[in-house]
Amino acid sequence: MTRATLAHINLAAMQHNLQIIKSIAPHTKVIAMIKADAYGHGLVRAASALTAADAFGVACLEEALVLRDQGISKPIVLMEGFYHSDEIPLIDQHRLDMVVHHQFQVDALAKAKIKKPLKVWLKIDTGMHRLGFLPEQIAKIYQQLKTCKAVADDIVLMTHFSDADHRDNPKTDRQLQSFQEITQGLPGERSLANSAAILAWPHTHGDWIRPGLTLYGVTPFTDKVGVDYNLKPVMTLSSQLIAILQLRRGDQIGYGSAWECPENMRVGVVAIGYGDGYPHHARNGTPVLLNQKVAPLVGHVSMDMISVDLRQHPNAKIGDPVTLWGEGLPVEHVAIAADTIAYELLCNVTGRVQRVVS
Repeated sequence: MTRATLAHINLAAMQHNLQIIKSIAPHTKVIAMIKADAYGHGLVRAASALTAADAFGVACLEEALVLRDQGISKPIVLMEGFYHSDEIPLIDQHRLDMVVHHQFQVDALAKAKIKKPLKVWLKIDTGMHRLGFLPEQIAKIYQQLKTCKAVADDIVLMTHFSDADHRDNPKTDRQLQSFQEITQGLPGERSLANSAAILAWPHTHGDWIRPGLTLYGVTPFTDKVGVDYNLKPVMTLSSQLIAILQLRRGDQIGYGSAWECPENMRVGVVAIGYGDGYPHHARNGTPVLLNQKVAPLVGHVSMDMISVDLRQHPNAKIGDPVTLWGEGLPVEHVAIAADTIAYELLCNVTGRVQRVVS
C-alpha cells in the first residue's frame, strides 16, 4: 500500500493547453517553459508530451542536459544563459541556444573556440530590472555579438514584462514601446510575451511567445482561472480523510491552538501537509474539496496533516477522497487563500508525493 497523497498529472490536458495557447497566438512560434521540473509536473515528462512546441525553455545547463540525455532533440533555450565560460563547450556539444544578458557573457563568447556558431537570444531590460542590457547598451552589444564568430547571425531580441498580469497597468505598453524604440532597425525575431501577455496583451506576441503557467492549466491573474480561457488543470493534488473527530464547542485545533470550534462538530484529518508541499501559511477557510464539495481548512497546517471542517459533510467517512487543488478546485483559489501564487504551490510539491500520470 502507498500513502494516499498523490499528484495526478494529465498529459492530455497539457497538450490541450498548448493547442489553446497556439490558437490565441496563431502566428507565433512557442517556447514551452519547462524549467523548475516543468513547474513541478516533470521536466522530461513535459518535454515528451509537448511535441507541438517549437522549443523548450529551461533555467540552466543542468536542466538542458537532462533533456538531451533523455533523447529530447528539439531546440532548448537557456533562459539565464551560462554562469561561467566553462559551460560553453557543453552548450556547443549539445547545440543549445542561450540568452545573453550581461557583458561577461559577451566577452566569454568572444574568446570561445567552438565547432559551430551558437544561437543567441539578446535580453533587453525594458523595465523588469532583473536581467538584461539597458537600452543605451544595446547598439554596442548587438554589434559585438554580430561580429563574434561564436554567435550565429539569427540573433533573437527579447525582453520580459514585469506587470503583464495586471491588465490595467500601463507599464506593459510602456515596456513594449521602449522595446520597439530600442530595436528599431535591428534585424532579428522578437520575443516578449509570457503567459500573462499571451492572454491579456495580444499586441505583444511578436515572433516567439513563452508560455509557462498556462501550459499547466493555470493563469497568473487574481480574478481569472484557467477554465476561463478553456485551459485544463494538469496537476490534481489529492489525498483522503484518515480520521474523523467529534469535538465540542471551545475545543482548539492543532499547533498553536489556531482555530476554536464554535459549536459541537466533526473535524476531519487529511493526509497531507507542508512536508508534501501544501502551504504551511494557508489560512483558516482555505478551500479543500471533500467528495467534490468544499470543506474549509481549520487550524495550522502540519508537516503531514491538515484538519478540515466537516459541518457540511454529515456523511463523510474515513477514506473519502480529498482534492487540494486541480480538477474541480483551481489552484489559483488556493493560492489566494494562502497568500501566495500558483507558481509556488505547483513547484513546491515534494518528491514524496507520488506522481500518477495519465
